[in-house]
Amino acid sequence: MLNANESPWAPYPGGEGLNRYPQPQPAALTQRLAQIYAVDEEQLLVGRGSDEAIDLLVRGFCRAERDAVLISPPTFGMYRVSAQLQGARLIEVPLRSDQDYAIDADEIISRAQAEPVKLVFVCSPNNPTGQLADRADVLRIADALRDRALVVVDEAYVEYAQSASYSEALAGRDNLLVLRTLSKAYGLAAARIGCLLGERSIITFLRGLMAPYPLPQPSVSAALQALDPALDAPRAAQIAATIEQRERLRTALQSHPLVQRIWPSDANFLCVRWRDGAAVARALADRGIIVRDLSRYPGLENCLRLSTGSSEENQALLDALTAIASALAAPVAAEYHA
Repeated sequence: MLNANESPWAPYPGGEGLNRYPQPQPAALTQRLAQIYAVDEEQLLVGRGSDEAIDLLVRGFCRAERDAVLISPPTFGMYRVSAQLQGARLIEVPLRSDQDYAIDADEIISRAQAEPVKLVFVCSPNNPTGQLADRADVLRIADALRDRALVVVDEAYVEYAQSASYSEALAGRDNLLVLRTLSKAYGLAAARIGCLLGERSIITFLRGLMAPYPLPQPSVSAALQALDPALDAPRAAQIAATIEQRERLRTALQSHPLVQRIWPSDANFLCVRWRDGAAVARALADRGIIVRDLSRYPGLENCLRLSTGSSEENQALLDALTAIASALAAPVAAEYHA
């Protein structure tokens, strides 16, 4: 190994191999992921989380100030960030707030056909609202935009939805791509590993845009351990427990005096509207519990996203919300009676 100007010595005892650059697309990892996602290895790109794949797609297919990216807010923020960094135009077709944030398929098709749209992002289950997109609508969008735009379905939370992946619909649709991640259900957020599934020529093209050695070897090693088939059953049990805890939270919060609405969720979180979301978030933070304030998203004023934690973490959240209910409800009641 005298071709890469590496050190011939490991950095510390037990660190053997860290002195060598990793494979750009580690064979053992791509083989295992291809098996899990039921695609050929040539249809799979592994990178630094889903974020890298999103960035590569925008850089690879959108010319600055000419081509456009279509998104459906409120949705995952990295689609917008990547488009803005590339200088791509941004087309917005909002989710239908009157239909539990369903996608507006007809408007997406109309806008994508009228504008220079090269990428359409659909998050399913959607972050931050939690619902699955209608499968027939998504496939109708992909078919309508064939030879015109790539339709990218972000399935970061699909394991919690227990729904079929859009990877099953890739055959015959060379403009359909699927994003997957190991950060959520596989518990590897710190490893930063995500995948893009799609047509072979697109994957080959995007591999050419990547950094030379995108995946650190410790992350690859951690992923291979986590993807051991022996852990499939325990992971399925963890996913089932997360779904059970999510529904436990939903049931408990339905009667909370400060809650105004809880949206259906197919992910590992709940989107909840409060009488005063910012006040609830501050009160929780004062008790050492951090939640996501969604007020910056259109249509989600006073909404908080609550991740589903362990049983103990969820109970701590519910206990804290019970403790702050009377303190925050009193000013609201006084204002109402005034």
